[in-house]
Order: sequence, then structure tokens, then C-alpha cells
Amino acid sequence: MEYLDAFTNSIVGTANWTWKSMVFQVPWHSNYFWGLILISLIVWLLEILFPWRKNQSNFRKDFWLDGFYMFFNFFIFAIVISGVYDVLGIWFKQLGITADSLALFNISTWPAWTQLLVFFVLLDFVQWFTHVLLHKVPLLWRFHEVHHSVKEMGFAAHLRYHWMENILYKPLKTFGVMLLGGFEPEQAYIVHFTAIAIGHLNHANIKLTYGPLKYLFNNPVMHLYHHSYVLPKGAFGVNFGISLSLWDYIFRTNYIPEDSGTISLGYPGDEQMPNGFWGQLWYGFRKRKQ
Repeated sequence: MEYLDAFTNSIVGTANWTWKSMVFQVPWHSNYFWGLILISLIVWLLEILFPWRKNQSNFRKDFWLDGFYMFFNFFIFAIVISGVYDVLGIWFKQLGITADSLALFNISTWPAWTQLLVFFVLLDFVQWFTHVLLHKVPLLWRFHEVHHSVKEMGFAAHLRYHWMENILYKPLKTFGVMLLGGFEPEQAYIVHFTAIAIGHLNHANIKLTYGPLKYLFNNPVMHLYHHSYVLPKGAFGVNFGISLSLWDYIFRTNYIPEDSGTISLGYPGDEQMPNGFWGQLWYGFRKRKQ
């Protein structure tokens, strides 16, 4: 009964919070619904005003599909899966696995800005490592193919990904946070919105490199080559960075041969990818056609 109550209460609570966000009944800094919309509109406006690929339409191929993915992955699926995560939380607690038991060090006494910085860097490394696994492990790549089926890059492509990626990313991100004992700053929303903004920009039709900071921050030119149809010989992927490019330069997975922005996107075999959301929803579980 405890598990059932936790499951239902979590789903109802997450749904209520999402609704309250939509009708402006939550603090502005916790309003991820309208925050996502605001960031999306700003980056889309930049695409319209300063397009990198000038022959690409403002309403590019799959613009509306990718827009739906943003809300599905961030809100609809989050509501559905929240009950599962709460049940797992109870189960781990009963096994004696808690944030305190896993913490490598306690940062609760550090200045808030330092906590946020460490949180941001650690979380980004966990995501970088997870991203590498999505490309290197064949089973995981089957699901990640949905993201790489984008044929014209734009801001909303950032959140076009298979729902199974939520299943993989969320536990690893949670585990990363649990390593930081005492981390509960109210300003954590800064990291969330910063990551969303950087991710949108990385997928946008804008040419940005950030000068010398390109060795620190991921950028649209670098990430476009992550989506390239043609990869260097023997590579299973390049430029895996999420917010930071630092990891790619450290582990030598960086690759930017030129910056015209005219390369073909996708991957060999992407013609098998269903065009619509429902087909892509179950893609990855099906046997690949020979």
C-alpha cells in the first residue's frame, strides 16, 4: 500500500504542479513550463534574425514535431514516470541507500555559487558520459537514433529524444547529485535554465563559437558535427558535450573540420525512422530491417 500511495500521490502532485505552472501559480524561478517557452521564443527569434543556414525555413522540417517533443519529454512523460521514481526512492531508502550514504563529500557549508558551479560541472560530466554510452552501446543507440534522425537543425531539436533516454539519464543524474552531500540550494533553478538555454543554442540555426571559450562551452558549430551524417573513419561519434565542450577536448572526441554549416545530418539507415511521433515512440523496441 505504501508503494501504491507513493506512486499515485507523486503522479497527481506532479500533474498539479505542472498545471499551477501553466496558470502562473508557482514562483517565477520554479516555473519551468513558461521558462521553457520563454527561452525557446528568444532562441527562435535569434534564428530568424541571424540565420546561419539562410536557405533553411524558419518553420524547418519537423519544426512542430520537435516542438511537441519539448513538452512531451519535459512535462507529459515526467508526470507519468514520477510515480516510478518515488517508488524506487522508497525502495532504496529501505535498503539503506540514501544521499548521505553515497555522498563523497559535504558541500552544504560552501558558498551557494560554489555549490551551483560544482553541481553544474558534475552534472554535465555525468551527461557527457551517458551521451557517450548512448552512441557506443548498440542497444542504447537504437533509442538515441530518434534524436539523430533530425535532418534540419533548430532549437527544438534539443529536446527531440526517445522517452527511454529519460529512463537512463534521470537515475544517473540523481546518482551524481547524491554524491554531493548536503546539496539543496534554492538557486538550483539557475543550473536548470542555463542548461536549457545552452542546449537550445547548440541546436539552433545560429553560428556561434564563443572565441577562446569554445574550449569550455559547447556551441552550435561544434554540435552540428555531432549530428553529421558522415563521421571520421572508425568513430562512433564526436563532440558529445552537453553544455561544456571541455570533456571532448580532454578525452579527444572533438571534431570540427570546417564551419560552413552545410553538412548532411542524420546517420546511415535513418530512412527506417518513422516520420511521426507515435511511430518513433516505440522505435527501438522493433527488430531492425535488414
